[in-house]
Amino acid sequence: MAVEQTPHLGCTVSYYAAFIALGLVVASLGPTLPSLAEQVGVPLAGISFLFATRSSGYLLGSFLGGRVYDRLPGHPVMGCVLLVMAGAMALVPLSSHIVLCAAVLLVVGITEGTLDVGCNALLVWNHPQNLAPYMNGLHFFFGVGAFVSPILIAQAVVYSGGITWAYWLLALCIVPIALVILKLPSPQIQKDSTEANGKGHSLFVFLIAACFFVFVGAEVGIGGWIYTYAVKQQIADEKTAAYLTSGFWGALTLGRLIVIPLAARFRPRTIMLFDIVGALLSVLVMLVFPVSLIAIWVGTMGTGFFIASMFATLLAFAGRRMVITGRVTGWFFVGSSLGAMTVPWVIGQLFEQVGPQIMLVAVGADLLIAFAIFIILLLQARKMPLLNRVDSVSAPEMVS
Repeated sequence: MAVEQTPHLGCTVSYYAAFIALGLVVASLGPTLPSLAEQVGVPLAGISFLFATRSSGYLLGSFLGGRVYDRLPGHPVMGCVLLVMAGAMALVPLSSHIVLCAAVLLVVGITEGTLDVGCNALLVWNHPQNLAPYMNGLHFFFGVGAFVSPILIAQAVVYSGGITWAYWLLALCIVPIALVILKLPSPQIQKDSTEANGKGHSLFVFLIAACFFVFVGAEVGIGGWIYTYAVKQQIADEKTAAYLTSGFWGALTLGRLIVIPLAARFRPRTIMLFDIVGALLSVLVMLVFPVSLIAIWVGTMGTGFFIASMFATLLAFAGRRMVITGRVTGWFFVGSSLGAMTVPWVIGQLFEQVGPQIMLVAVGADLLIAFAIFIILLLQARKMPLLNRVDSVSAPEMVS
Protein backbone atom coordinates (compact mmCIF):
# COMPACT_ATOMS: atom_id res chain seq x y z
CA MET A 1 0.00 0.00 0.00
CA ALA A 2 1.33 3.45 -0.90
CA VAL A 3 1.86 5.96 1.86
CA GLU A 4 -0.28 9.02 1.34
CA GLN A 5 1.66 12.28 1.31
CA THR A 6 0.57 15.85 1.79
CA PRO A 7 -0.26 17.53 -1.55
CA HIS A 8 1.85 20.49 -2.61
CA LEU A 9 -0.57 23.37 -2.00
CA GLY A 10 1.57 25.81 -3.98
CA CYS A 11 1.04 23.64 -7.05
CA THR A 12 -2.71 23.57 -6.43
CA VAL A 13 -2.82 27.37 -6.26
CA SER A 14 -0.78 27.63 -9.47
CA TYR A 15 -3.23 25.34 -11.30
CA TYR A 16 -6.09 27.51 -10.09
CA ALA A 17 -4.30 30.62 -11.42
CA ALA A 18 -3.67 28.89 -14.74
CA PHE A 19 -7.36 28.08 -14.98
CA ILE A 20 -8.21 31.75 -14.42
CA ALA A 21 -6.00 32.47 -17.45
CA LEU A 22 -7.75 29.72 -19.40
CA GLY A 23 -11.14 31.24 -18.56
CA LEU A 24 -9.98 34.68 -19.69
CA VAL A 25 -8.96 33.27 -23.06
CA VAL A 26 -11.90 30.92 -23.69
CA ALA A 27 -14.54 33.60 -22.94
CA SER A 28 -12.84 36.24 -25.09
CA LEU A 29 -14.03 35.08 -28.52
CA GLY A 30 -17.79 35.49 -28.07
CA PRO A 31 -17.87 39.21 -27.15
CA THR A 32 -15.29 40.05 -29.84
CA LEU A 33 -16.90 37.97 -32.62
CA PRO A 34 -18.69 40.84 -34.44
CA SER A 35 -15.55 43.01 -34.23
CA LEU A 36 -13.38 40.19 -35.58
CA ALA A 37 -15.86 39.67 -38.43
CA GLU A 38 -15.52 43.35 -39.32
CA GLN A 39 -11.74 43.21 -38.88
CA VAL A 40 -11.27 40.37 -41.39
CA GLY A 41 -14.18 41.39 -43.66
CA VAL A 42 -16.43 38.32 -43.46
CA PRO A 43 -20.09 37.75 -42.39
CA LEU A 44 -21.05 36.01 -39.15
CA ALA A 45 -21.54 32.68 -40.93
CA GLY A 46 -17.94 32.93 -42.09
CA ILE A 47 -16.50 34.10 -38.79
CA SER A 48 -18.05 31.09 -37.02
CA PHE A 49 -15.28 29.18 -38.79
CA LEU A 50 -13.00 30.55 -36.07
CA PHE A 51 -14.79 28.43 -33.46
CA ALA A 52 -14.02 25.32 -35.49
CA THR A 53 -10.41 26.41 -36.06
CA ARG A 54 -9.72 27.13 -32.40
CA SER A 55 -11.46 23.93 -31.36
CA SER A 56 -9.39 21.97 -33.88
CA GLY A 57 -6.31 23.32 -32.15
CA TYR A 58 -7.82 22.43 -28.80
CA LEU A 59 -8.42 18.91 -30.10
CA LEU A 60 -4.80 18.59 -31.20
CA GLY A 61 -3.52 20.06 -27.93
CA SER A 62 -5.70 17.68 -25.90
CA PHE A 63 -4.65 14.60 -27.86
CA LEU A 64 -0.93 15.32 -27.84
CA GLY A 65 -0.80 17.10 -24.48
CA GLY A 66 -1.94 14.07 -22.48
CA ARG A 67 0.92 12.04 -23.92
CA VAL A 68 3.44 14.83 -23.27
CA TYR A 69 2.43 15.09 -19.59
CA ASP A 70 2.85 11.29 -19.26
CA ARG A 71 6.48 11.63 -20.38
CA LEU A 72 7.84 15.05 -19.30
CA PRO A 73 7.75 17.06 -16.04
CA GLY A 74 4.46 18.93 -16.10
CA HIS A 75 5.37 22.43 -14.96
CA PRO A 76 7.99 23.29 -17.63
CA VAL A 77 5.47 22.16 -20.25
CA MET A 78 2.64 24.15 -18.69
CA GLY A 79 4.71 27.31 -18.23
CA CYS A 80 5.89 27.33 -21.85
CA VAL A 81 2.35 26.69 -23.07
CA LEU A 82 1.10 29.72 -21.12
CA LEU A 83 3.78 31.95 -22.64
CA VAL A 84 2.87 30.81 -26.16
CA MET A 85 -0.80 31.43 -25.34
CA ALA A 86 -0.03 35.00 -24.27
CA GLY A 87 1.91 35.66 -27.48
CA ALA A 88 -0.85 34.26 -29.68
CA MET A 89 -3.53 36.32 -27.91
CA ALA A 90 -1.49 39.46 -28.54
CA LEU A 91 -1.46 38.65 -32.27
CA VAL A 92 -5.23 38.11 -32.68
CA PRO A 93 -6.20 41.81 -33.11
CA LEU A 94 -3.30 42.29 -35.54
CA SER A 95 -4.61 39.61 -37.91
CA SER A 96 -6.36 41.41 -40.78
CA HIS A 97 -7.20 38.34 -42.91
CA ILE A 98 -9.47 35.43 -42.01
CA VAL A 99 -6.75 32.87 -42.80
CA LEU A 100 -4.17 34.63 -40.64
CA CYS A 101 -6.69 35.08 -37.81
CA ALA A 102 -7.64 31.41 -38.05
CA ALA A 103 -3.96 30.37 -37.89
CA VAL A 104 -3.40 32.43 -34.75
CA LEU A 105 -6.54 31.04 -33.11
CA LEU A 106 -5.41 27.54 -34.06
CA VAL A 107 -2.32 28.15 -31.91
CA VAL A 108 -4.52 29.56 -29.14
CA GLY A 109 -6.62 26.40 -29.29
CA ILE A 110 -3.57 24.13 -29.08
CA THR A 111 -2.41 25.96 -25.95
CA GLU A 112 -5.92 25.81 -24.44
CA GLY A 113 -6.15 22.05 -24.94
CA THR A 114 -2.65 21.37 -23.61
CA LEU A 115 -3.18 23.61 -20.58
CA ASP A 116 -6.61 22.16 -19.83
CA VAL A 117 -5.36 18.57 -19.89
CA GLY A 118 -2.30 19.49 -17.84
CA CYS A 119 -4.12 21.30 -15.05
CA ASN A 120 -6.68 18.52 -14.65
CA ALA A 121 -4.20 15.64 -14.81
CA LEU A 122 -1.64 17.26 -12.52
CA LEU A 123 -4.32 18.21 -9.99
CA VAL A 124 -5.41 14.55 -9.88
CA TRP A 125 -1.79 13.50 -9.32
CA ASN A 126 -1.37 16.14 -6.62
CA HIS A 127 -4.57 15.08 -4.78
CA PRO A 128 -4.96 11.28 -4.88
CA GLN A 129 -7.47 11.49 -2.02
CA ASN A 130 -10.63 13.61 -1.63
CA LEU A 131 -10.30 14.86 -5.21
CA ALA A 132 -13.84 16.12 -5.91
CA PRO A 133 -13.72 19.42 -3.90
CA TYR A 134 -10.31 20.33 -5.37
CA MET A 135 -11.46 19.49 -8.88
CA ASN A 136 -14.58 21.62 -8.51
CA GLY A 137 -12.36 24.36 -7.08
CA LEU A 138 -10.18 24.21 -10.18
CA HIS A 139 -13.15 24.66 -12.48
CA PHE A 140 -14.54 27.38 -10.25
CA PHE A 141 -11.46 29.45 -11.04
CA PHE A 142 -11.99 28.87 -14.76
CA GLY A 143 -15.36 30.50 -14.18
CA VAL A 144 -13.68 33.43 -12.44
CA GLY A 145 -11.56 34.08 -15.51
CA ALA A 146 -14.49 33.57 -17.89
CA PHE A 147 -16.64 35.97 -15.82
CA VAL A 148 -14.01 38.70 -15.76
CA SER A 149 -13.06 38.38 -19.43
CA PRO A 150 -16.15 39.99 -21.05
CA ILE A 151 -16.04 42.81 -18.48
CA LEU A 152 -12.39 43.57 -19.26
CA ILE A 153 -13.16 43.45 -22.97
CA ALA A 154 -16.17 45.76 -22.65
CA GLN A 155 -14.19 48.32 -20.64
CA ALA A 156 -11.19 48.11 -23.00
CA VAL A 157 -13.47 48.70 -25.98
CA VAL A 158 -15.08 51.70 -24.27
CA TYR A 159 -11.75 53.34 -23.48
CA SER A 160 -9.81 52.41 -26.62
CA GLY A 161 -12.56 52.16 -29.23
CA GLY A 162 -11.51 48.68 -30.40
CA ILE A 163 -10.58 45.16 -29.35
CA THR A 164 -6.78 45.49 -29.71
CA TRP A 165 -6.09 46.56 -26.14
CA ALA A 166 -8.64 44.02 -24.88
CA TYR A 167 -6.59 41.15 -26.27
CA TRP A 168 -3.30 42.71 -25.17
CA LEU A 169 -4.60 43.15 -21.63
CA LEU A 170 -5.59 39.48 -21.46
CA ALA A 171 -2.18 38.47 -22.78
CA LEU A 172 -0.43 40.51 -20.08
CA CYS A 173 -2.47 38.78 -17.37
CA ILE A 174 -1.15 35.37 -18.46
CA VAL A 175 2.60 36.05 -18.33
CA PRO A 176 3.17 36.23 -14.53
CA ILE A 177 1.22 33.00 -14.01
CA ALA A 178 3.54 31.23 -16.45
CA LEU A 179 6.63 32.51 -14.67
CA VAL A 180 5.40 31.28 -11.27
CA ILE A 181 4.58 27.80 -12.59
CA LEU A 182 8.02 27.47 -14.19
CA LYS A 183 9.60 27.86 -10.73
CA LEU A 184 7.53 25.16 -8.98
CA PRO A 185 8.48 21.44 -8.78
CA SER A 186 6.31 19.13 -10.90
CA PRO A 187 4.28 16.26 -9.41
CA GLN A 188 5.54 12.79 -10.20
CA ILE A 189 4.03 11.30 -13.35
CA GLN A 190 1.27 8.86 -12.46
CA LYS A 191 1.04 5.46 -14.16
CA ASP A 192 -1.91 3.12 -14.47
CA SER A 193 -0.49 -0.07 -12.97
CA THR A 194 -3.72 -1.97 -13.55
CA GLU A 195 -3.53 -1.75 -17.35
CA ALA A 196 -7.30 -2.25 -17.34
CA ASN A 197 -7.70 -1.70 -21.05
CA GLY A 198 -10.41 -4.27 -21.69
CA LYS A 199 -13.62 -3.77 -23.65
CA GLY A 200 -15.55 -2.46 -20.63
CA HIS A 201 -12.77 0.00 -19.83
CA SER A 202 -12.68 1.30 -23.41
CA LEU A 203 -16.46 1.70 -23.56
CA PHE A 204 -16.40 3.60 -20.26
CA VAL A 205 -13.74 5.99 -21.60
CA PHE A 206 -15.77 6.48 -24.80
CA LEU A 207 -18.98 7.28 -22.90
CA ILE A 208 -17.16 9.76 -20.64
CA ALA A 209 -15.68 11.45 -23.73
CA ALA A 210 -19.16 11.54 -25.32
CA CYS A 211 -20.54 13.24 -22.20
CA PHE A 212 -17.78 15.82 -22.39
CA PHE A 213 -18.72 16.38 -26.04
CA VAL A 214 -22.30 17.35 -25.26
CA PHE A 215 -21.59 19.20 -22.00
CA VAL A 216 -18.89 21.43 -23.47
CA GLY A 217 -20.89 21.87 -26.67
CA ALA A 218 -23.74 23.34 -24.64
CA GLU A 219 -21.40 25.51 -22.59
CA VAL A 220 -19.56 26.99 -25.57
CA GLY A 221 -22.76 27.23 -27.61
CA ILE A 222 -24.38 29.51 -25.02
CA GLY A 223 -21.21 31.31 -23.93
CA GLY A 224 -20.05 31.94 -27.48
CA TRP A 225 -23.36 32.96 -29.09
CA ILE A 226 -25.55 34.56 -26.40
CA TYR A 227 -23.92 37.95 -27.08
CA THR A 228 -24.72 37.83 -30.81
CA TYR A 229 -28.17 36.36 -30.12
CA ALA A 230 -29.13 39.23 -27.80
CA VAL A 231 -27.87 41.87 -30.27
CA LYS A 232 -29.46 40.34 -33.38
CA GLN A 233 -32.78 39.80 -31.60
CA GLN A 234 -32.56 43.47 -30.56
CA ILE A 235 -32.99 42.44 -26.95
CA ALA A 236 -29.89 44.35 -25.82
CA ASP A 237 -27.26 46.75 -27.11
CA GLU A 238 -23.64 45.68 -27.44
CA LYS A 239 -22.60 46.76 -23.95
CA THR A 240 -25.57 45.04 -22.28
CA ALA A 241 -24.98 41.92 -24.36
CA ALA A 242 -21.37 41.84 -23.14
CA TYR A 243 -22.63 41.98 -19.56
CA LEU A 244 -25.12 39.22 -20.40
CA THR A 245 -22.20 37.06 -21.52
CA SER A 246 -20.40 37.95 -18.32
CA GLY A 247 -23.56 37.01 -16.40
CA PHE A 248 -23.46 33.55 -17.96
CA TRP A 249 -19.86 33.01 -16.87
CA GLY A 250 -20.58 34.60 -13.50
CA ALA A 251 -23.45 32.18 -12.87
CA LEU A 252 -21.17 29.36 -13.96
CA THR A 253 -18.58 30.56 -11.47
CA LEU A 254 -21.15 30.77 -8.67
CA GLY A 255 -22.37 27.26 -9.48
CA ARG A 256 -18.85 25.88 -9.23
CA LEU A 257 -18.31 27.65 -5.91
CA ILE A 258 -21.52 26.29 -4.42
CA VAL A 259 -20.84 22.72 -5.55
CA ILE A 260 -17.42 22.55 -3.81
CA PRO A 261 -18.92 21.62 -0.37
CA LEU A 262 -21.75 19.66 -2.03
CA ALA A 263 -19.22 17.46 -3.83
CA ALA A 264 -18.07 16.13 -0.45
CA ARG A 265 -21.64 15.20 0.54
CA PHE A 266 -23.35 13.91 -2.61
CA ARG A 267 -22.34 11.32 -5.16
CA PRO A 268 -21.23 12.65 -8.57
CA ARG A 269 -24.13 10.92 -10.36
CA THR A 270 -26.67 12.75 -8.20
CA ILE A 271 -25.10 16.14 -8.92
CA MET A 272 -24.88 15.34 -12.64
CA LEU A 273 -28.55 14.43 -13.01
CA PHE A 274 -29.62 17.54 -11.10
CA ASP A 275 -27.42 19.71 -13.34
CA ILE A 276 -28.71 18.30 -16.63
CA VAL A 277 -32.37 18.73 -15.67
CA GLY A 278 -31.76 22.27 -14.39
CA ALA A 279 -29.93 23.31 -17.56
CA LEU A 280 -32.74 21.90 -19.74
CA LEU A 281 -35.36 23.89 -17.80
CA SER A 282 -33.27 27.06 -18.13
CA VAL A 283 -33.05 26.71 -21.91
CA LEU A 284 -36.79 26.03 -22.01
CA VAL A 285 -37.44 29.40 -20.34
CA MET A 286 -35.57 31.17 -23.16
CA LEU A 287 -37.36 29.12 -25.84
CA VAL A 288 -40.77 30.04 -24.44
CA PHE A 289 -39.88 33.77 -24.12
CA PRO A 290 -37.25 34.29 -26.85
CA VAL A 291 -37.36 38.12 -26.98
CA SER A 292 -37.85 38.89 -23.29
CA LEU A 293 -34.76 40.44 -21.72
CA ILE A 294 -35.76 39.16 -18.28
CA ALA A 295 -36.28 35.61 -19.58
CA ILE A 296 -32.97 35.72 -21.44
CA TRP A 297 -31.14 36.87 -18.29
CA VAL A 298 -32.83 34.20 -16.16
CA GLY A 299 -32.32 31.45 -18.73
CA THR A 300 -28.74 32.40 -19.51
CA MET A 301 -27.68 32.57 -15.89
CA GLY A 302 -29.65 29.43 -15.04
CA THR A 303 -27.95 27.51 -17.83
CA GLY A 304 -24.55 28.73 -16.68
CA PHE A 305 -25.31 27.82 -13.07
CA PHE A 306 -26.38 24.25 -13.83
CA ILE A 307 -23.73 23.58 -16.47
CA ALA A 308 -21.12 24.82 -14.00
CA SER A 309 -20.19 21.61 -12.22
CA MET A 310 -20.79 19.10 -15.04
CA PHE A 311 -17.18 18.99 -16.23
CA ALA A 312 -15.46 18.61 -12.86
CA THR A 313 -18.12 16.27 -11.49
CA LEU A 314 -17.79 13.99 -14.52
CA LEU A 315 -14.01 13.85 -14.02
CA ALA A 316 -14.54 12.94 -10.35
CA PHE A 317 -17.09 10.30 -11.42
CA ALA A 318 -14.53 8.79 -13.81
CA GLY A 319 -11.81 8.92 -11.14
CA ARG A 320 -13.88 6.67 -8.87
CA ARG A 321 -13.59 3.81 -11.36
CA MET A 322 -10.31 4.24 -13.22
CA VAL A 323 -6.82 5.73 -12.87
CA ILE A 324 -6.68 9.09 -14.65
CA THR A 325 -3.45 9.16 -16.64
CA GLY A 326 -2.43 11.92 -19.02
CA ARG A 327 -3.40 9.74 -21.99
CA VAL A 328 -6.88 9.02 -20.62
CA THR A 329 -7.35 12.69 -19.74
CA GLY A 330 -6.33 13.53 -23.30
CA TRP A 331 -9.11 11.31 -24.70
CA PHE A 332 -11.64 13.01 -22.41
CA PHE A 333 -10.56 16.38 -23.72
CA VAL A 334 -10.69 15.18 -27.31
CA GLY A 335 -14.40 14.67 -26.67
CA SER A 336 -14.77 18.11 -25.11
CA SER A 337 -12.87 19.82 -27.92
CA LEU A 338 -15.01 18.13 -30.56
CA GLY A 339 -18.09 19.41 -28.73
CA ALA A 340 -16.65 22.92 -28.51
CA MET A 341 -15.95 22.71 -32.24
CA THR A 342 -19.17 21.17 -33.51
CA VAL A 343 -22.03 22.81 -31.63
CA PRO A 344 -20.94 26.48 -32.07
CA TRP A 345 -20.08 25.77 -35.73
CA VAL A 346 -23.55 24.32 -36.39
CA ILE A 347 -25.14 27.32 -34.69
CA GLY A 348 -23.05 29.68 -36.84
CA GLN A 349 -24.01 27.94 -40.08
CA LEU A 350 -27.72 28.21 -39.31
CA PHE A 351 -27.78 31.49 -37.36
CA GLU A 352 -28.51 33.82 -40.28
CA GLN A 353 -30.20 31.23 -42.50
CA VAL A 354 -32.75 29.97 -39.94
CA GLY A 355 -32.67 32.78 -37.38
CA PRO A 356 -31.03 33.54 -34.02
CA GLN A 357 -33.38 31.21 -32.14
CA ILE A 358 -31.55 28.23 -33.64
CA MET A 359 -28.94 28.80 -30.93
CA LEU A 360 -31.46 27.89 -28.21
CA VAL A 361 -32.84 24.94 -30.17
CA ALA A 362 -29.35 23.54 -30.74
CA VAL A 363 -28.34 23.85 -27.09
CA GLY A 364 -31.63 22.32 -25.91
CA ALA A 365 -31.20 19.35 -28.25
CA ASP A 366 -27.60 18.98 -27.08
CA LEU A 367 -28.70 18.76 -23.45
CA LEU A 368 -31.36 16.14 -24.26
CA ILE A 369 -28.65 14.02 -25.87
CA ALA A 370 -26.50 14.60 -22.78
CA PHE A 371 -29.23 13.16 -20.56
CA ALA A 372 -29.53 10.03 -22.71
CA ILE A 373 -25.76 9.42 -22.84
CA PHE A 374 -25.40 9.87 -19.09
CA ILE A 375 -28.08 7.26 -18.40
CA ILE A 376 -26.16 4.80 -20.59
CA LEU A 377 -22.96 5.75 -18.73
CA LEU A 378 -24.58 4.96 -15.39
CA LEU A 379 -25.57 1.51 -16.64
CA GLN A 380 -22.00 0.85 -17.80
CA ALA A 381 -20.54 2.15 -14.51
CA ARG A 382 -22.46 -0.52 -12.59
CA LYS A 383 -20.27 -3.15 -14.28
CA MET A 384 -17.04 -1.51 -13.05
CA PRO A 385 -15.90 -1.72 -9.39
CA LEU A 386 -15.07 1.40 -7.45
CA LEU A 387 -11.35 2.18 -7.48
CA ASN A 388 -9.52 2.15 -4.15
CA ARG A 389 -7.15 5.03 -4.83
CA VAL A 390 -5.11 4.43 -1.67
CA ASP A 391 -4.25 0.89 -2.77
CA SER A 392 -3.90 1.39 -6.51
CA VAL A 393 -2.44 4.85 -6.95
CA SER A 394 0.92 5.95 -5.67
CA ALA A 395 0.90 9.24 -3.82
CA PRO A 396 2.53 12.06 -5.75
CA GLU A 397 6.05 13.21 -5.09
CA MET A 398 7.46 16.49 -6.36
CA VAL A 399 10.18 16.44 -8.98
CA SER A 400 12.17 19.30 -10.40
